[in-house]
Amino acid sequence: PGISCVVSQWSVWSGCAEPCKTTYRVRRRHVIQKPRNGGEACPPLEERAGCVEYWTQQGTECKQSLIPALITTGGFGKARKKRAAADGSERAGYCVEFQLVAIMPGCLHSHHLYTHWMQYLREGHTVCVECQHPALDSRSLHCYGDGSGSKKNQLLHWQAVGNPRCKGTWKRIRQLDTCSCPSVHSFLFI
Repeated sequence: PGISCVVSQWSVWSGCAEPCKTTYRVRRRHVIQKPRNGGEACPPLEERAGCVEYWTQQGTECKQSLIPALITTGGFGKARKKRAAADGSERAGYCVEFQLVAIMPGCLHSHHLYTHWMQYLREGHTVCVECQHPALDSRSLHCYGDGSGSKKNQLLHWQAVGNPRCKGTWKRIRQLDTCSCPSVHSFLFI
């Protein structure tokens, strides 16, 4: 009879491959039983996920202009606020308006349900990105990639969570207490 492949549980996630840039983390599993006699083949033994580490190995904060903002749809924030309120850890957040300058074509070529929001990204549009707990860093009191400390009209980088090919540049317009963009142009720092 055919004997299917058997693999171990996943390892814990590694740290980010490099600090101060959008990169990846890895988890692995190993083969316990190799397939024989036409048994089911082994599944992938490695997974990668996007991540950003905002502190160097020496414990200093990365330069803000080097760090791309990681964003997701604003709708994710409703569930995040409920969880934060439940554990009493919510701090006051803020909103940053950006003007989209360049968008990679990868934003339009994602067909997963959780990435549909990316199709509303258009060059020249103003978008609102909310900074709220837990993305709001307790040491610096800002979200990484928010452009604080950048020069006027400096091009800053962003990347969409869930599709590494969806990224681009934007210019920081201003910081506000609350966001007022339409929902399709409202995003969230991760």
